[in-house]
Amino acid sequence: MRQTKKVYVKTFGCQMNVYDSERITEHLGANGYAETATIDDADLIVLNTCHIREKAADKVYSDLGRLRELKDERRALGLDTMVAVAGCVAQAEGAEIVARAPVVDLVIGPQSYHRMPELLVRAKAEARTFVEIAFPEDEKFAHLPARSGVPARSASAFLTVQEGCDKFCTFCVVPYTRGAEYSRSVDELVTEAEKLVARGVREITLLGQNVNAFHGTGPDNQAWSLARLIRRLAEIDGVERLRYTTSHPRDMADDLIKAHAEVGKLMPYLHLPFQAGSDRILAAMNRKHTAAEYRALVRKIRDARPDIALSTDIIVGFPGETDAEFSQTLDLISDVGFAQAYTFKYSPRPGTPAAKMDGQVPEEVKAERLVRLQALLEVEHAKFNAGCVGRTVPVLFEKTGRQDGQVIGRSPYLQHVAALGDKTLIGQIRAVAINSASPYSLAGTVQAS
Repeated sequence: MRQTKKVYVKTFGCQMNVYDSERITEHLGANGYAETATIDDADLIVLNTCHIREKAADKVYSDLGRLRELKDERRALGLDTMVAVAGCVAQAEGAEIVARAPVVDLVIGPQSYHRMPELLVRAKAEARTFVEIAFPEDEKFAHLPARSGVPARSASAFLTVQEGCDKFCTFCVVPYTRGAEYSRSVDELVTEAEKLVARGVREITLLGQNVNAFHGTGPDNQAWSLARLIRRLAEIDGVERLRYTTSHPRDMADDLIKAHAEVGKLMPYLHLPFQAGSDRILAAMNRKHTAAEYRALVRKIRDARPDIALSTDIIVGFPGETDAEFSQTLDLISDVGFAQAYTFKYSPRPGTPAAKMDGQVPEEVKAERLVRLQALLEVEHAKFNAGCVGRTVPVLFEKTGRQDGQVIGRSPYLQHVAALGDKTLIGQIRAVAINSASPYSLAGTVQAS
């Protein structure tokens, strides 16, 4: 008889969900579950979900239909299987999940992961579905176990420093699914970062729904800014690179811009969503910045760190958006220049103000605008990557490539870089002379150390 149960965790959506899935797996590991990469072998299946886009939620229900069949197949073999839906879809649609998918044993929101083991025991003992989607007063990070001492899966890792959002953009469900802004303490984050380094991590990406609104309590009992936290983490021996995402233009403070100029370990790459180029649309989105203010902010950042690369988020087809207003988005892209961008057709999310707005843009119009937007961005991406050819850049190698003798890493600008080399390069930062570029990756030669 197996002494250890197996858990399979599937992650949807953003980097914060990736981080949460790792913590869920570690917490379950401390409670008798071993991770498996094979869903058919799992005694517990956890879907850690995303609610930002409609299709992400639809995929969850599609998966649950397949899990019902898997659960029946395993039951016929005398094997019990439990299914948990976690994350933002769980938070937003708890009752609907129970109604639509009886296969689910536990629905648990992102603020209650630390209660998953006990709730699973109760769900099995009482033979009923538990729904835990409250925003508990106790803080989940205090109840999760310390990071394990096993080697990290990669030389880079995520570290959630802030959760929730108080901005209430009219298109976004985050304030309703993740709650109000909360920042972890500096001491707690330093301890977790040190544990990550001890496991072999060399690059840490600080995560938050609104990460540059970080205001965690420091060891001096004062609220620290993200810039001050970055400077403290950069002091940790073994931390070679720092990044952060996702930022809001309204919280891009002067001390954070200065950190980009002065902290060598802070990578010259910034994700700074602008969403739309029209001031009227930005106001309807409740972004509280104009296109001109965004352009001015970018100039200020580039004055401080001339080699910085920018990425962004862009929504097309927000309610009421005209062709002329969409053209303003294209103009802003051309003016600023982006190394990377994440683009979306506007998707009405239940419970958000924008879902009830007049002027919902037809799907075919959104699709056509998205094609035009992505065509422009592909030119921008290709231009940025081509500009790296002939340069020598430091690359953190993370894994082997598809070809024999190939290793893959990331440049300071988050580009994938392929080079010839053996597995001993993984975890190292080495200078690579870039020989060629595609729109999505670079290739080069590792230089002698």
